[in-house]
Amino acid sequence: MPGANGGPPTEFWATRDVTFDVPSGSAAGIIGHNGAGKSTLLKLLTGITAPTTGEIRVTGRMAGLLEVGSGFHPELTGRENIFLSGTILGMSRKEIHRKLESIIDFAEVRPFIDLPVKRFSSGMYVRLGFSIAAHIEPEVLLLDEVLAVGDAAFQEKCLNRVLELKRSGVTILFISHDLRAVERVCDRVLVMQRGKVVHDGPAVEAISAYQALRGAAAGERRVRHEKQQLTVDAVRFLDAEGREPDFGVTGSPLRVRLEYTAQEKLDAVRFELLFIGSDTHWKTTVHNGDNRLTVGPGKGAIEFLCDPLALCPDVYQIDATVDRFGAEDPLDWLIGCQTLPVQSPYAVKGCFQQPFTWSVPPDAT
Repeated sequence: MPGANGGPPTEFWATRDVTFDVPSGSAAGIIGHNGAGKSTLLKLLTGITAPTTGEIRVTGRMAGLLEVGSGFHPELTGRENIFLSGTILGMSRKEIHRKLESIIDFAEVRPFIDLPVKRFSSGMYVRLGFSIAAHIEPEVLLLDEVLAVGDAAFQEKCLNRVLELKRSGVTILFISHDLRAVERVCDRVLVMQRGKVVHDGPAVEAISAYQALRGAAAGERRVRHEKQQLTVDAVRFLDAEGREPDFGVTGSPLRVRLEYTAQEKLDAVRFELLFIGSDTHWKTTVHNGDNRLTVGPGKGAIEFLCDPLALCPDVYQIDATVDRFGAEDPLDWLIGCQTLPVQSPYAVKGCFQQPFTWSVPPDAT
């Protein structure tokens, strides 16, 4: 690649020294930050790019879905594009005829199927693209960020289709930034960083390792007041017995302890912890609200009790921020200072588990 500022060319390896195998019938995931080499690896496996060195062996009929809707022609109708795209993806004409109605129904575009796809909304376009790919019957399926299509209901439908393929014995290699989907689909996950595999293990363990890497990199960033009057030292999670658990459990108590050092006595201090999901969306916060605390000088701590913990299963990144009421700048803001994997002993749907009770009223029949 060209050197910086017009200097001599430098050597850059998108992936290097990557060795792994995926047993037949299993599902493996690949996660990592943007530029880690994930998509390059799938392009190598599908034959789009040839490896500079090394070898790749794939046993069985392989299909790769690297871009939803690839091969669509805007002037052709949805029906015509099913035949075009299906052929590109490796299906025979007879096979496409046999699956045509199912493809249309899955995509939920039947009223518009005979219109040119240039008239489709973006949601309709990607739904049809995924539906075609979901009806391939390969022995090995490579997926690169293809579940991020349509609305939430259709994404769940797509995920269930991938799980059906897994149960039928299809070998799956799955790349996604949606760590919740990775955990549901994959038995094993590889974490990539700078073109190399830095962790290879069970899904929950690998996701925690990835979040630790991401948190360590983010944790180097602080947003601080010009005069550093208070510093966040650590954020710790504690169970009911005061032990530090490996993960939180939906519906069970969890204490969060924030430790700090104040250089001087400070009043009107507010502590806040932000919980950010694997989809990078801000899920919730805990804080001391309008209780204006006086702290320091010296070391101190504040604890928040979540009883019960209402967060859904996921791996959360924690930001810790401290400010003073009425001040424009934070005293300290530690980004990605901790990660919290959350698991659940039962199925949880939605964004959080709302505590509730239920009963049958006396006047019910």
